[in-house]
Amino acid sequence: LGLAVYTSPGPTCGTFSHLWLSLIGSQGETPPIRVNDHLLSGSKCLVHVRADGPLGQLLLVRLKLEVLTGFPNLDWHCSKVEVCRMSAGQKDTEAQVFHCDKWLQAAEGEVDLRCGNLCLLADETEEKLKLQRLKQLQRHQELIRWRTFIEGAPACADLKSLSELGPNLNFTSQNSVLDQHYLRGLSRREEPWKSFSELEMVFAHSGRHNQIASFVKAHWKEDWYFGYQCLNGCNPLLVRQTHLLPPNLAVTSDMLRPFLPGDSSLELELQKGTIYLLDYEVLDTVPANIINGKQTYLSAPLCLLHLNPEGQLVPIAIQLQQKPDPQNPIFLPSDSTCDWLLAKMWVHNADFQYHQLISHYLRTHMMSELCCIATLRQLAESHPLHQLLMPHVRTSLKINLQARGGLLAPGGVFDHAVASGLPAIKVLLSRASARICYRSLCVPDDLLDRGVHKLPHSYYAEDALRVWDALHRFVAGWLDVYYSKDDDVKNDLELHQWITEINTHGYSQHSGFPQSFCSKAELCKFVTMIIFSCSALHAAVNFSQVSPPTHRASRFACSPRVFVGFLWALWFLPTFQKTCFID
Repeated sequence: LGLAVYTSPGPTCGTFSHLWLSLIGSQGETPPIRVNDHLLSGSKCLVHVRADGPLGQLLLVRLKLEVLTGFPNLDWHCSKVEVCRMSAGQKDTEAQVFHCDKWLQAAEGEVDLRCGNLCLLADETEEKLKLQRLKQLQRHQELIRWRTFIEGAPACADLKSLSELGPNLNFTSQNSVLDQHYLRGLSRREEPWKSFSELEMVFAHSGRHNQIASFVKAHWKEDWYFGYQCLNGCNPLLVRQTHLLPPNLAVTSDMLRPFLPGDSSLELELQKGTIYLLDYEVLDTVPANIINGKQTYLSAPLCLLHLNPEGQLVPIAIQLQQKPDPQNPIFLPSDSTCDWLLAKMWVHNADFQYHQLISHYLRTHMMSELCCIATLRQLAESHPLHQLLMPHVRTSLKINLQARGGLLAPGGVFDHAVASGLPAIKVLLSRASARICYRSLCVPDDLLDRGVHKLPHSYYAEDALRVWDALHRFVAGWLDVYYSKDDDVKNDLELHQWITEINTHGYSQHSGFPQSFCSKAELCKFVTMIIFSCSALHAAVNFSQVSPPTHRASRFACSPRVFVGFLWALWFLPTFQKTCFID
């Protein structure tokens, strides 16, 4: 037998360690032999193996690293191993390829590589391959365990440092660093901003001045742009159509008549379906942070929007707290420019808290980590769903571990600069987890339920549907290769252990998540939801983040209980220091 061992071509893929390998067949196996060539980056090492007895069908290649005394213990990235059976009078026959494409460490002992296609556990015909799947899952279950991060929220990986992840679940960030030269001096200034022009000047000098920034600077105060952000900004997941006013929103038909078409009324517009609502009830009574000894404030606004005859979604009424009260006035577009602008800024401040912790962290990051852990622990690497899902969720363990140790930790960004500080994080994530539902995570259902699927200029909705449909078709085709009928889904033991683990450590039992799968269609929808949440949705809520003056992370004055003026509007902004710190 002729073997070729391939080291991946990356600059750090080689190792000083010795490599031992053996071949395992259906009828026997070879004793371990050492590869004498150096495992250099991009190298191909040739090895000849003589079997003492019949091997039968070749099933596995077993690899083991041995540290070379006196040399660094470096990890090795193996690309693949090729095996050719050589018979007398014949040249090399077609090679069997045992793909690896991962890091190996001396400390992990023996690693078995499989040859052949992906398959379900029920389709495994060799007991040795079934045993290999079981051992692999047991190893992953020992490495990755569950831990409760916040009571009532999805669980996370029980890891304390990045080194515990191992090299295959770690990665090196190569993102460029923003030029923060102009922010250095400002980050030590504690006084509030004196004018919006000061804020605009820093915005222009901080390396973020581009066409998008210029457009935002020109239009952020306008009502149509407020509505546009609800549909296409970094948090397009909250606005919904309403046919009934919330009982705690103290608006009247007469109050809103000036902002509706001439012969219309609030009741008629509700019937027509042109009234939309932003409701930040989840923020109600959440404890606000204290930053540098100063109390910050949170609002839980209700905002009514109207789809006007020009096809623009514009705000027509804002109530900044949930309970109607004389000290909780209704702000209207007819109020002074500063009062109306300030009310919209408070809505955006609430939206910042909701977006960062719920739309972004809970719905994408925590979802990704939940599915990554369950996949590693319950789906063998040879399971088709393991290979389909891992490229989308693999990086979540490192990213979330860093977030829990930095952004969301004592001394981190949320502790030092965000109104929803550490106590609020626990309340918000627990509340939102209890209220999340499966339909809200599935794009067609969510857009239909919120009534935004046919709104003009709803570009997130249009693109999300296209991406969902493309993913759904791809997943359906993938599943058709491995599940010929619905019974194959019902009988997939690894699959049902996987969904059980997701439900056990995931969202509320009343969330509507499937408890099991009875058909390919059910499985296809669920897998599409995971991939969309961890890729397209994350891109929508993460990469679209811009920093117009409305989206402040904290407010150092309580929400206005009376109508205020221009200088008071500036007082509600965070200080120089906190603006630079969060942005």
